[in-house]
Amino acid sequence: MPVIPVMIIAAFVLLALAAGRLSPADPYAQSLRARLAPPVWAADGSWAHPLGTDRLGRDLLSRIIFGARVSLTAGVVTVLLAGLVGAAVGLLAGYYRGRIGSLLMRLTDATLALPVILLALVLAVTAGPSFVNVVIAIGAILWARYARVVYGEVLALMERDFIAQARLTGCSDRRIILVHLLPNTLPSLLVLLSLQIGYVIIVEASLSFLGAGIPPPTPAWGSMIAEGRDYVASAWWVSFFPGLAILLVVLAFNLVGDWLRDELDPKLHHL
Repeated sequence: MPVIPVMIIAAFVLLALAAGRLSPADPYAQSLRARLAPPVWAADGSWAHPLGTDRLGRDLLSRIIFGARVSLTAGVVTVLLAGLVGAAVGLLAGYYRGRIGSLLMRLTDATLALPVILLALVLAVTAGPSFVNVVIAIGAILWARYARVVYGEVLALMERDFIAQARLTGCSDRRIILVHLLPNTLPSLLVLLSLQIGYVIIVEASLSFLGAGIPPPTPAWGSMIAEGRDYVASAWWVSFFPGLAILLVVLAFNLVGDWLRDELDPKLHHL
């Protein structure tokens, strides 16, 4: 098990759940006297703001902690919704095949051909920047990845003997899909879910960076990086620490996803 990535994820989850108690200051409180204060280890740093402040004097550590709640919630909710829709489409397309399966998979292929960030940006700008719109915009494109993976798994499972036996015993289509097919696709779904959380966090941060994601003054890592891009030379910490948070969380989820893939893939255990 990748212990360090799991610890990183657990730490950020704890910060997100207990942000109100662990945050050293109000993430929305502004103080122009303390604007662009450096981190505590710098010459003019202070323990009042361990990671410094932004251009409005808001505590950077507090905003990163509350930003973890936004990013992790967006990542988990989006992949769960996209996974639910994509799994349903893949199961139906793989089981019924024929016209239904062909129609569903052509729709899936068309969605996969679209650039995720560009289309999510268009949808978010059209509907307006908000947390719900960001989740819907990303999920409206991400479901196709799950549908393609589940479809391939179902096609292979449909050739197995236990599916033929289930049909011979009179099992309904619904029972075959939910009891025999869905459980056998869960390992692949779990791996894809863990890998896509980091991807969604990057997309959400990109939308927030471009001003089409989480609207201010809500703390979001992408918008925090955007706020500090004009101060990279004089106040590097404003953009550096939110970017470091994104790097750690995304890398941790990717490493955990790779480990899950190795553990849940039976083919690798026979090598």
